[in-house]
Amino acid sequence: MPRYRLTIEYDGGPYRGWQLQADGRTVQGDLEEAVLQFSGERARVNGCGRTDAGVHALAQVAHLDLGREWRTDTVRDAMNAKLKLIDAQVSVLEAARVEDDFDARFSARRRHYLYRILNRRPPAPLERHRTWHVPRRLDIAAMNDAAGALIGHHDFTTFRAADCQAKSPFKTLETLAVSRFGDEVQVMTSARSFLHNQVRSMAGSLVEVGLGRWHRADLERARDARRRDACGPTAPAHGLYFVKVDY
Repeated sequence: MPRYRLTIEYDGGPYRGWQLQADGRTVQGDLEEAVLQFSGERARVNGCGRTDAGVHALAQVAHLDLGREWRTDTVRDAMNAKLKLIDAQVSVLEAARVEDDFDARFSARRRHYLYRILNRRPPAPLERHRTWHVPRRLDIAAMNDAAGALIGHHDFTTFRAADCQAKSPFKTLETLAVSRFGDEVQVMTSARSFLHNQVRSMAGSLVEVGLGRWHRADLERARDARRRDACGPTAPAHGLYFVKVDY
């Protein structure tokens, strides 16, 4: 069976997350419905990661197997046409034929996430569901200094969700950097893989540093505590974006 790699963009607002659920609309569910409508096949769309409810994606990657060979532009365009018909907030940016051993999840070498913070006094209605509004000015230099405490190989128990299903809390964080672009503060991070809620937990703790409530030493103590209750606030889902994945 031919295997296809999909590059996908979506607005996570209307969804209960990526993964299929019995009682809510999901990104995976809409994609599989679009495949069924255009091809007549019930194919599983396997994503490179499971985003939570409300989290967005700029270039999520998935793969699926179909029973016959299709032109890649046909797969892309036909899926987008069906997604539009069901009012899905999802777009297939690209479809490509790949080898049978390609796996969107297990072939991935690195995943990249962006967390967006609107950092100005007035709210912005157009960005309400796209950023976390923090009205007090953030100290970017302090946030970057503290971020260094999380880069490298660590036990991230403090920064994982209580229901995280990962076998180990140890992850190797390759990058964690904070930048300002006018009124927007961006937190960029990269790793081979992340724990459930890890990026949002790190972003929330860094904001505590940016507001002057925490210092680097506080973040180091939270890291070393290896307890969920030592973490700062978990940043809202709607500010998080899955940016891309490297293979």
